[in-house]
Formats: sequence, C-alpha cells, structure tokens
Amino acid sequence: MTIVERYKKPTPKFFRTLRNIGIALATAGGAIIAAPVSLPAIVVTVATYMTVAGTVATAVSQAVVTDDDSKSSTSAKTSSEK
Repeated sequence: MTIVERYKKPTPKFFRTLRNIGIALATAGGAIIAAPVSLPAIVVTVATYMTVAGTVATAVSQAVVTDDDSKSSTSAKTSSEK
C-alpha cells in the first residue's frame, strides 16, 4: 500500500477525534507563538511543544486506516471454522 492509497482510505472514528484535537493544539500553539505581544518565555516554550505535539498527533492519526481486507478474512475464517 502506497502512502497516497493510505491517505485516501477512511480513518476510524477515534483517530478522527484525535486528529481534530491535534489540529486544535497546533493551531492554538501557533497563534500563541505568532502573537504580536511580548509573552513570557515559558508560555512561548509551552506553545512550541503544543504545536509540535499537535502536528505529530495529526499526522499519525491521519495515517491510520481501517483495513477492510482483514475484517472480511477474519469473518470468513470464523464462519468457516464453525
């Protein structure tokens, strides 16, 4: 399976939720980093970590796909074993 094929397949519900949380984290962190006001260094550092964590969570969650082939083969095995 190529990367393009993987990204075109449907994502499970849990990982869609996790992806949306990651997008929110990355957006909030980026907004804090880009704020035109002077902020304490610890706030900018935390915002940087939020941005990185959100970006990684989004990318990993988007790469997870449901594998329809394994579900059908598992169903076939269990029905034939009975």
